[in-house]
Amino acid sequence: MTGPDVKAAGAFRTIGEVAAATGLQQHVLRYWETRFPQLRPLTRAGNRRYYRPEDVELIERINRLLNQDGYTVKGVQKLFASEGKRPPPDAPGPAPVRRDTARLRAVRGMLRRALDEDEG
Repeated sequence: MTGPDVKAAGAFRTIGEVAAATGLQQHVLRYWETRFPQLRPLTRAGNRRYYRPEDVELIERINRLLNQDGYTVKGVQKLFASEGKRPPPDAPGPAPVRRDTARLRAVRGMLRRALDEDEG
């Protein structure tokens, strides 16, 4: 995809661009900046925010932890504190119990079929 409105992968993004790309409201992004010291976009004249690609990855991770994995803001803060100053953006959070249960059931089913084949 090319054109005048398409930015390079490493380009900085405005808060509006990040909000549109992530589906989050701008006020939510500004709130997260107050709660997560790891999230610090560059600011220019007039307090315009410019997000680096790492910032966008961190936003996507925070969003996943809060809205999919069921963490609270305080829980994400504790998770980040336990990981060090800057959490790795591609590191997955703990898998929900439902996913682990599904994997265990799949393994149990494979073992059951293997045992049935041995007996049969």
